[in-house]
Amino acid sequence: MTTITVGILGLGRIGTSVGLALKRYNALKEAKQQFSVVGFDSDDAAAETARKAGAVEKVFRHPGDAAANRQIVVIALPYGEVQGAYRALGDALHEGAVVLDMSPLKQPSLEWADKYLTGDRHMVGITPILNPRYLFDGTDDAEHAADDLFDKGTMLLMPSAKSAKEAVELASDFSELLGATPRFSDPVEHDGWIAAMEGLPALLGLATFYTLREDEGWGDMQRTGNPSFVRLTHHLYDTHPDDLRDLLLQNRHNVVRHIDQLTETLRSLRTVLAANDRAALEEALIESAKAYAEWLNRRQKGRWDESAPTQGSQSRDVFMSGLLGGYLSKRIRGAKDED
Repeated sequence: MTTITVGILGLGRIGTSVGLALKRYNALKEAKQQFSVVGFDSDDAAAETARKAGAVEKVFRHPGDAAANRQIVVIALPYGEVQGAYRALGDALHEGAVVLDMSPLKQPSLEWADKYLTGDRHMVGITPILNPRYLFDGTDDAEHAADDLFDKGTMLLMPSAKSAKEAVELASDFSELLGATPRFSDPVEHDGWIAAMEGLPALLGLATFYTLREDEGWGDMQRTGNPSFVRLTHHLYDTHPDDLRDLLLQNRHNVVRHIDQLTETLRSLRTVLAANDRAALEEALIESAKAYAEWLNRRQKGRWDESAPTQGSQSRDVFMSGLLGGYLSKRIRGAKDED
């Protein structure tokens, strides 16, 4: 049975969940391959949590060491550490290695991969859209990792222009093994979506907390904090300020555009509330609640039109069919190139 070596850089919720999903696959009777997984995280507590959970067999103290001699390297690092990791990977990766980059922004990662990954080394940007059962929990840390975090979800794939076809096939097969349905995406469009769906919520949490923290009534108000407030502001707890800074600044044009749109909406709502316009407020609430219910139903079922297949329906019995049948697999298995 083939053993595939994997290095996971970043052992927060996403990276640890990747390790747990591979551990789950290893336990299957019908598993065609086995995965040997090691990891790295700059946070010792997160690394230890991942190790104790069995997500990784060993933890290294430098990203290059975790990536060295690995056939697959998954980047799930805090965003502020990603560029530095690419510098380390440039020297550590062996020929034929494939980097699967789960960073929230893809255009910078593609530029870093183009700069630092030379020769027969390949990068595919991937973004997990998570299992809908986890939509309403709001903490992103290793303690909330799960082997089914990617089940019934989607994996958006954005390969580097230099990536071999086999590397892209590997990313697709790897996504299915984790439980997600692979879909290809454009990195420019992707980063615009991330500004709306990740950057804007994080900025709203920051703005809300900053505003209330400066309010003269904060001393008493803070005692009433409940899950609604924590879900809105959780980025200030589970994401380092440097990572939020880079996420917002490196995607600032998209974020600013969404701020402008949101500002107009808030002005309109303020006008409605100030005027005690019950009818207008009810109309906005009813229409939005209906649209939200429709979106949530589609998101939970993974159906975005009537003809779309249910996500997660593909079998994981045949893993890496493209990889194990192509040139890249020969490099991974140590066979000589016969071309």
